[in-house]
Amino acid sequence: MTFRWFGTGDPVPLGYIRQIPGVSGVVSALHDISPGAVWPEDKLTILRGRVEAAGLEFRVVESIPVAEDIKLGGPRRDEMIENWVRSLRAVARILGPRSEVTGSDAPIVVTYNFMPVFDWTRSDLVRVLPDGSTALAYDAETVARMDPLDGDLELPGWLASYSRQQLEELLEAYRQTPAETVYDNLVSFVRYVAPEAEHLGIRLALHPDDPPWPVFGIPRIITGAAPLRRLFDDVPSVANGLCLCAGSFGADPANDIEAMAREFAGRIHFAHLRNITVTKPGSFMETAHPSGAGSLDMAAIVDALVETGYQGPVRPDHGRMIWDEAGKPGYGLYDRALGAAYLLGLIEHSERGHKA
Repeated sequence: MTFRWFGTGDPVPLGYIRQIPGVSGVVSALHDISPGAVWPEDKLTILRGRVEAAGLEFRVVESIPVAEDIKLGGPRRDEMIENWVRSLRAVARILGPRSEVTGSDAPIVVTYNFMPVFDWTRSDLVRVLPDGSTALAYDAETVARMDPLDGDLELPGWLASYSRQQLEELLEAYRQTPAETVYDNLVSFVRYVAPEAEHLGIRLALHPDDPPWPVFGIPRIITGAAPLRRLFDDVPSVANGLCLCAGSFGADPANDIEAMAREFAGRIHFAHLRNITVTKPGSFMETAHPSGAGSLDMAAIVDALVETGYQGPVRPDHGRMIWDEAGKPGYGLYDRALGAAYLLGLIEHSERGHKA
């Protein structure tokens, strides 16, 4: 069980994460390094040292960002891919050795996504739920009215480092690029990096598009089981794997998360387990983790992972803001801690059932 931590600027201290029963690891990254730049080993060393000083382990990286030139097949694609590989090597050198604090020699997992420009997208960061808590939400009609060029989109899920002109150029480039071309660029990228990851003993975990449909007229390509089957056929390397994000896939009711957990057993290298409520076609809001709080059967998803022998990292994903907590939307302490405890209960129950 792991917990997302955004570094020293995160309102949630490492010491608090250490106090969540069953949580042994932190998921983090070098968030101040721009996409396409090579990760400095000294910064990784400092980050690992901070995590381990708190009695936790740091063996899951989320994420090494993929530069837009790679996704678009732009003029700097080859340079950006080589820089990504150099960052991967830095991760292997600094995070790879056994932890002196925890004794862990678990495989290193590196998560990444191929979402154009915006990463995950929501229309509301503080949707008030019936119990008074707030959560992230996506309303199709609201998003259709939004203009990201006019500052309508203010999300922590994407790196707002573009000028208006750069953003305008990127949007136009993606709108002129067929989804099939973006997929081909993904295959080219993974074919290049997967052998290196395999050599380094690193597992790559591709995060699905969130939400799993086109946004602002730009393509989305990792939306369900079919594109994953195709990707794993196109790049059969064992390092080429999936981050099973229940909430991202679950926004589309056509995606059967339990079935996907079973079908892609052996390819799942990381699991984000959270619940959502589908409010209408193309719209959803995030909820507490338990099955009864939303549209997903979390117990069935966990049972599928346990039954198929999944042994990789898991984390509670986006949580509500509860008990007057103020912090990074989706990444407060309290509700994610409740989610971790709930998920650990599901795991224990499922493991005992399969041993009986």
